[in-house]
Amino acid sequence: MRAPDQPTSSTPGARAMVRLARRRGVGRAAPLLALRAARAGVSRVRRAVERVVDRSPRSVFLRALVTQPARVGAICASSPQLAARMAAWVDPAAPGLVVELGGGTGVITAALLARGVAPQRLVVIEQSPALARHLAQRFPQVRVVQGDAAELALLRAAPDWPRADDGAPLPVCCIVSGLPLLSIPPEVRQRILHAGAQVLAPGGRLLQFTYALRGSSPWQTAGLVSGGRERVLANLPPARIDVLERLGGG
Repeated sequence: MRAPDQPTSSTPGARAMVRLARRRGVGRAAPLLALRAARAGVSRVRRAVERVVDRSPRSVFLRALVTQPARVGAICASSPQLAARMAAWVDPAAPGLVVELGGGTGVITAALLARGVAPQRLVVIEQSPALARHLAQRFPQVRVVQGDAAELALLRAAPDWPRADDGAPLPVCCIVSGLPLLSIPPEVRQRILHAGAQVLAPGGRLLQFTYALRGSSPWQTAGLVSGGRERVLANLPPARIDVLERLGGG
């Protein structure tokens, strides 16, 4: 007589069921399905994180710095304190355009707007396509130009540059530069300096921040004269704002 808990000949045991499942592919399919489910979960989390990260200006800056270091150049984005001090040197009532070189994530752009510079009078030049797209989305009323600051004269001659009623390009009364001039190759730096000095209107003002707290400004080699400077110790690292002017009628 068989024991009460002994399986009958028509009921397969546990080992037999495992062998049967393996022959039918269940043993292989279960881990595969679990792996696919795990990958799908990771993808959902990654997309959610990317949606949040895409809203962060600092993450946009870091992503552009990693993927396009030659186009970004700066080690870190300027702080709101530095941006506010830069904007304080800008006269929002002065006639003409305010041109920002190296818009980055828009810290200085936001400070210029908060200062009272009208969006239609502000032109931002940014070489990185990713950062230019970010700026255009963040400041839809500001003209964002994806281009090289060394080609500023050509950019000003383009048809989409803001123009007066007679069709002439509006003059540039102020240039605000966030470009890391000292880390840019000398030949490229000289082209940028020449282009900026050429475009700036007589009597115009140029602002440049630098982490070098001593020495003259590279813009002085392009014919601009020093009009003052300010140290911003609240920035990390501490920075210096150089104020330069273009004199004469040429």
